[in-house]
Amino acid sequence: MDRERLRTVSALGIVQIFSWGSSFYLLAVIAAPLREETGWPFGLVTAGISLGLLVSGVAAVVVGRLIERFGGRRVMAGGMGLLALGLTIIATSHHPAVYIGAWIIMGMGMASGLYDAAFGTLGRIYGKDARGPISALTLWGGFASTVCWPLTAFLVAWIGWRGACLSYAAIHVFITAPICIYGLPRAKNPQPVAAKNKDATPAGSVLRDKRFWLFSVCMTVTGGLAAFWSTHLITILTSQGMTLAAAVALGTIIGPAQVGARVLEMLGRGKHHPVWTTFAYAVCAVLGFGGLALGVPATIAFLFYGAGNGLWSIARGAFPLAAFGPERYARTVGMLALPTFTASAIAPLLGGALIERFGTDNVIPASALITLVPFAAMLALLADHLRRKRAGGY
Repeated sequence: MDRERLRTVSALGIVQIFSWGSSFYLLAVIAAPLREETGWPFGLVTAGISLGLLVSGVAAVVVGRLIERFGGRRVMAGGMGLLALGLTIIATSHHPAVYIGAWIIMGMGMASGLYDAAFGTLGRIYGKDARGPISALTLWGGFASTVCWPLTAFLVAWIGWRGACLSYAAIHVFITAPICIYGLPRAKNPQPVAAKNKDATPAGSVLRDKRFWLFSVCMTVTGGLAAFWSTHLITILTSQGMTLAAAVALGTIIGPAQVGARVLEMLGRGKHHPVWTTFAYAVCAVLGFGGLALGVPATIAFLFYGAGNGLWSIARGAFPLAAFGPERYARTVGMLALPTFTASAIAPLLGGALIERFGTDNVIPASALITLVPFAAMLALLADHLRRKRAGGY
């Protein structure tokens, strides 16, 4: 990778670590002290991230169009500002309506600052050659939980959950937003609008492609399951008898497992089609949750789960690029993000309500069964790929 690409990926990598850590992974650590101080019900607290993810999904299509038109530099910098504003309001909230309203702002920031925006930015910069930078970026993103869960736990113990949120807001104002402005290349030769670009793949033709829908099913189910576990992992593990420190330590295994799987995938140097990466993810998810349900040691099970997440992060950016081409890539990623973030929004809220009513005893077996859905979708997608390859479609 040349120096310019290395600088761009490194800049986006730092942004991804703190963007994910201060939004998607935030409640896993601060939910308990937040509830203890405010007395708000568990469902209300998790409704915040659910609403944020729903807003993010709706906004993702618009964000994709903006990146497609103008590039990601200003869009992602604006996203960092929105995250900082949302975190500041959360930190100063003393009424449920203010807390919920803050997550609407957080959702807009997440749409402009997490993987989908970053992948769209790389696709906008590098076109069909973006797969390498996308894979490299996910190496950075894999450390989000590893870095931010312990950091958030430390901040909560030191200055409380409100202080932790304000600390992340300061990081976005003074570190991640300037990185987006000064660390990402300026947009060059902006892509013309679709009406003037005869070579662009029409959005409607993507929607008529069964690969889009199979991949969307996999993304949607995976997004919901990942959101549920990222939000409730500490609660589930501590309810099984683990201490908070042990649960956090087990959670930090996910990050290195993600990175390890991504390194192995990158060793292939992009010679294999991303459908194989996606299928490998589905296998790892089944082995992880299936193993956990069958009594495999949690460390091993979470290694598989983390490895699967690592491969999935690459596939969600690389597969649409390979299957549908670089034209309107950012918009296609945005369209895929809509159902994914909708599921991610509903899962923590619904899961939180079910946990509050029925406890956590059946969470692991249910999760193992749910992983069979993306596995089946990936089998169909792999069969379609092999058929197209035999017919000369690849």
